[in-house]
Amino acid sequence: MSAQKPITTDARAPGGAESPPGEAPPGATGSGSGAGEGLQAGLKNRHLSMIAIGGVIGAGLFVGSGAGIAAAGPAILLSYALVGALVVLVMRMLGEMAAADPVSGSFSSYADRALGRWAGFTIGWLYWFFWVVVLAVEATAGAAILTGWVPAVPQWAWALIVMVVLTATNLFSVGSYGEFEFWFAGIKVVAIAVFIVVGGLAVFGLLPGGSGGAVGTANLTGHGGFLPNGPGAVLTGVLMVVFSFMGSEIVTLAAAESANPRKAVARATNSVIWRIAVFYLGSIAIVVTLLPWNSPEVKASPYVAVLDHIGIAHAGQLMDVIVLTAVLSCLNSGLYTASRMAFSLGGRGDAPKSFSRTTGRGVPATAILASVVFGFVAVFFNYAYPDTVFQFLLNSSGAVALFVWLVICFSQLRMRRVLERESPERLTVKMWAYPYLTWVTIGMIVFVVGYMFTDPDGRQQMVLSLFAAAVVLGVALVREVRRKRTEKDLARR
Repeated sequence: MSAQKPITTDARAPGGAESPPGEAPPGATGSGSGAGEGLQAGLKNRHLSMIAIGGVIGAGLFVGSGAGIAAAGPAILLSYALVGALVVLVMRMLGEMAAADPVSGSFSSYADRALGRWAGFTIGWLYWFFWVVVLAVEATAGAAILTGWVPAVPQWAWALIVMVVLTATNLFSVGSYGEFEFWFAGIKVVAIAVFIVVGGLAVFGLLPGGSGGAVGTANLTGHGGFLPNGPGAVLTGVLMVVFSFMGSEIVTLAAAESANPRKAVARATNSVIWRIAVFYLGSIAIVVTLLPWNSPEVKASPYVAVLDHIGIAHAGQLMDVIVLTAVLSCLNSGLYTASRMAFSLGGRGDAPKSFSRTTGRGVPATAILASVVFGFVAVFFNYAYPDTVFQFLLNSSGAVALFVWLVICFSQLRMRRVLERESPERLTVKMWAYPYLTWVTIGMIVFVVGYMFTDPDGRQQMVLSLFAAAVVLGVALVREVRRKRTEKDLARR
């Protein structure tokens, strides 16, 4: 990989001052010291394409969607459409900033520049915290499936094996991460595509060997109607599905390690609408059209229920393979994402400097190992204290997605003005109807945050997440006060 160009860490003006995107201000951080020369552009176009497509397909879609359907009935389609529209708008804003200035820290770096160092520090560490907790969740989920296949190996051992293998993959090179993710995401995409095609044929009575004609709208309008639990259930469904969309933003971090990041970001941003429409709305529409929303099988595992209904043999085992692939994909991406955010924080002086050091292959090994160590600790808590310590970790990171989206919105409001004034040629991707749609998006996110307080589970998540955010913000503000005091002391000398 010696021919690949090195990528430096994020540039930032001292004190969080605005600086033209792509232009390193005085005192900007370089690529860090160490054996390497910074991150390497080791991701190919096919890697980024599949990361972008697969980033919106998580294990939550295959497994967790049943609870949303049970809560809202067929109207869960409205819940997914509302959240999908929100994600499309947020990704458009993030795409605008990332296409203008692709950096490893993505939205954390933009918040640092647009809102201040406290914002970049806070959202960067919260995002890192979110993904290292996800590592524990996904490692445990994957281990449970593997233990079912090979009971002789204990579940904790499978969790350890999975974590070690994917850590080694990420430590080797960014290209190996991209290659693993290409195949993991490819399996998910093919699985969903086949599900939609086969399910669509069954809906219209065109499936070879099928026993009946077209299904029609009986399951959409029967069993209590399209809104069997009332309009409020749509908002309840929003709370249940909103966090399954976390991961769409990963492509903007990964693009910084590609040969043509601006083109990759633009392509990913432009395709987010059809990705959400096809994979989420398309597949869920198949489920609620083919089967009654209130059947126990749909609540337990909607995709298995559909496969059983249309006569696919060994549907449960087949879905286990697909879910395991989704879990491994999420683990792989989670470790990559956490490490790159730690790398960016290290390069900006908001984390230990060693986090920004890279190996000869352009891998931030210390940032990867620090992330995976916390992930191992969280796995231990998941086994030892699932209802206390781990539940606290889970709930205190639960609303981070909403915080990230809010920060992206406010960063874009300010960065857009800077770009238009200083580097208008970099605006190759533009947010629609700026600034009106940006403010509409902020209003939508604030509404979801407020509505979470009306839901018992949502309230607990939001309170603990706000507590975690307040702690990190407090640290950021203390650091800022100390930094300014140090600068004053140096100026006096």
